[in-house]
Amino acid sequence: MSVTSALAGALSGLSATSRQAEILSSNVANATTPGYARRQVSLSSAVLAGQGQGVQVLGVTRDVDRYLLGERRLAQAGNGDRDVRAEFLKRVEQALGAADNPSSLSARVAAFDQALIEAAGRPESQARLTSVATTARSLMAGFASATSEIQTARAAADRQIGEEVGRLNSTLQQLQELNVNLRSFSGAGRDISALLDERQRLVDQISTIVPVREIPRDLDQIALYTTGGVPLLESSAAVIGFTPVHTVTPEMTQALGGLSGITINGRPVDTAGSSSPILGGTLGALFAVRDELAVGAQASLDAAARDMVERLSGLDPTLAPGDAGLFTDAGAAFDPLNEVGLAGRLRLNAAADPGQGGALFRIRDGLGSATEGPPGNGTLLNGLHAALTAVRPLSSAGFAGGNRSFSMLTADILADSSAQRLSAQSDQSFSAARLTALTDLEAQDGIDTDQEMQALLVIEKNYAANAKVIQAVAEMIDTLIRLDG
Repeated sequence: MSVTSALAGALSGLSATSRQAEILSSNVANATTPGYARRQVSLSSAVLAGQGQGVQVLGVTRDVDRYLLGERRLAQAGNGDRDVRAEFLKRVEQALGAADNPSSLSARVAAFDQALIEAAGRPESQARLTSVATTARSLMAGFASATSEIQTARAAADRQIGEEVGRLNSTLQQLQELNVNLRSFSGAGRDISALLDERQRLVDQISTIVPVREIPRDLDQIALYTTGGVPLLESSAAVIGFTPVHTVTPEMTQALGGLSGITINGRPVDTAGSSSPILGGTLGALFAVRDELAVGAQASLDAAARDMVERLSGLDPTLAPGDAGLFTDAGAAFDPLNEVGLAGRLRLNAAADPGQGGALFRIRDGLGSATEGPPGNGTLLNGLHAALTAVRPLSSAGFAGGNRSFSMLTADILADSSAQRLSAQSDQSFSAARLTALTDLEAQDGIDTDQEMQALLVIEKNYAANAKVIQAVAEMIDTLIRLDG
C-alpha cells in the first residue's frame, strides 16, 4: 500500500467516524423527542480500480418498525375515541345526578311525591300546597337542567368537530408539502431524516383524529388512507368539509338538515354505521356524541317527561278532554307528535301558579275551578299521588318498554346512564392500556442511551486509530523529506 493510499484511507476513516459521532449525539439529544427515530450511519468499503481506498458513507438510515408504528397509531385513535365517549357519558350521569344526591332527578321525583302525600293529608294547608308547587317546579328544573347539559354537550361536540376538521385539513396540507420537499431532497442526495421525523409526527397527529394506514410510495413519498378505505393523501391532500352551527336544540339532527355532516373532496360520507370511513378516532366519537349518544340521552328524558305529563292528565274533573293538566308543554297541552325536547319545555299550569296569575287552591280543587272549594277535599291530590305511583306501560318509544311507576322509570334512566358510563370507562381503560403497551414496545425499539454511549466509546477508539495512522504517515513523509535533503 502506498503512503498516499494509507493517508486517504485514514482520512476517510476520520470522516466516517466523525459522521457517526454526529449522528450518535443527535440520537442521545433526541431520545425523548416525539416523532424522532433512531439513526445510524451506513458504511461500506471504498474501492477504486480494484484497490481499497478506505471507507465511504452510504447515507443515514432511520430505524422504524412500520408494523408496530401502524398498530400504535390505531391504538392511539381508539383511545381518543373512548376518551370522548366516556367523558360525555360521565357528564350525562352527573347531569341526572346520583340516587343519593338531593338534586338528582330521582330525588326531585321523591320530593314531589312526598309533597302530594303531605298535601293530601292536610289539603287545607296553604304551606303544603305551596310545597307541591315548589317541588313540581324543582322537578321541572331538573328535567330542564339535564336537557340543557345534554344540548350544551352536543353544541360543544359540533364546535370540536369543526376544530378537528380544520386541524385535519391543515395537517394534510403540510404532509403534501413535505412529500414535495422529500422528492426534491432525495433527488439531490441530501439527508432527509429530519423531514421524515416531521412527517411521522404529523401522521401521528392525524391518527388521533381519524385512524389511518400509511402506504409507502416511490421517492420517499407516502399515501394516507382511512381504515375505511378513503384516501386522505394520494399525491394531493384531500379537503374535508364541515359547517359548524352556533346553537344546538333537541330537534336539530343531521338527517333533517339542521346539523352538518362531513364531505371529503366535496362528496358526503357517512358519519355513523359500518360504512363510515371516519370511525375509530376523536372525529367519529364527536359525531357519535352529537348524533347518537346525546340524542339517546335526550330521548330517555323526553320519554320520562311525557310519561309524567300523561300520568297527571285526565284526572281533573274540572277540565275538558284534551286540556293541559298540572304539567304543560310550554303552557299548552302536550301533543304526542311533538315529544322531542319536551323535558326542556315543561311548565307548571298557569292556573295553579301564583307567579303566573293563578291560585294554589286549584292544585286541590281542580285547575278549572273558578272559586275555592271545600278546604278539606283531598280527592284530587290523592288521585295525583296514585297516578304518579301507578305501574303502567310507557307511551313513548324513547326508552325501553315495560310497566313502571314514575319513580321506577326515573331510577331506570339513572341506572341505564350509570351502566353506559361504566361500560365506556371499562373500554377506555382497555384502550389506554393497549396504547401504553404498544408505546412501550415502540420505546424499546427506540433509543437506548446506554448502548449509544457504548457505541461512542468504539467510535472514539476508531477515531484515535485513524488519527494514529495519519500521524504515522506524517512521520514517514517527514523521514522521506529528510532523506532527500
